[in-house]
Amino acid sequence: MPNAVQLSVLLPAYNEAGRLRSNLYETIRTLEGAPSVSAQTAFHPFELIVIDDGSSDGTAAAALDVARQDGRVRVMSYKPNAGKGAALRRGFGCAQGSLVAFLDADLDLHPRLLFVLQDAMRTQRADVVIGSKQHPQSHIDYPLLRRAYSLGYFVLVQALFDLPLRDTQTGIKLFKREVLDYAFPRLSITGYAFDLELLVLAHTAGYRITDAPVSLTSQRMNRRIRPRDVMVMLRDTINLWLRMRANR
Repeated sequence: MPNAVQLSVLLPAYNEAGRLRSNLYETIRTLEGAPSVSAQTAFHPFELIVIDDGSSDGTAAAALDVARQDGRVRVMSYKPNAGKGAALRRGFGCAQGSLVAFLDADLDLHPRLLFVLQDAMRTQRADVVIGSKQHPQSHIDYPLLRRAYSLGYFVLVQALFDLPLRDTQTGIKLFKREVLDYAFPRLSITGYAFDLELLVLAHTAGYRITDAPVSLTSQRMNRRIRPRDVMVMLRDTINLWLRMRANR
């Protein structure tokens, strides 16, 4: 089908009204193909699915404003806030693409990185490509505490799950649709450890996962991880390990 959607980009958003319009237009311009992007690597056709995860500001209105101008933008909105995992699951329910990307709506990670992930998928014949802060070619400049959290979580994940990955939590990922068709019905976590559960399920099912470099600076990182968030993520991670061990 020549008009079939090649790429669906799922953008979970929570209280992003102030910059969502500009971020969506930036994503559209990027995916349409900047001069540095060849026709062979551009994503055409594509769609953007904004999932307003129970925002208390004008996030949904901002997204709908863009959607009225560009039919490639679709919007889902609901209350109350249900977590990033739940938002992505709802967004995937109406995605049409043969490839599906996760991209945080704040654009801490620029959408041009999707071309890097696409190239890795093609050259490494992967089913899933994830952006990785720990990739040796990544350009990372962010607070020492965030680095410590990231490294500590990596060590824990390696000890519990032995995944062939250096990072699981970076907010940009690219999937062949069949992977999510398999994994989403089996997911139980809706919070921060959602990414880990998804990748563990894909890995144990035999899908090939690889990583790709990203660029991330402290100027673009505006969210502060709270101690409560860390504890919830650790709890969910341990519970996932216990469930996987029980199902062996």
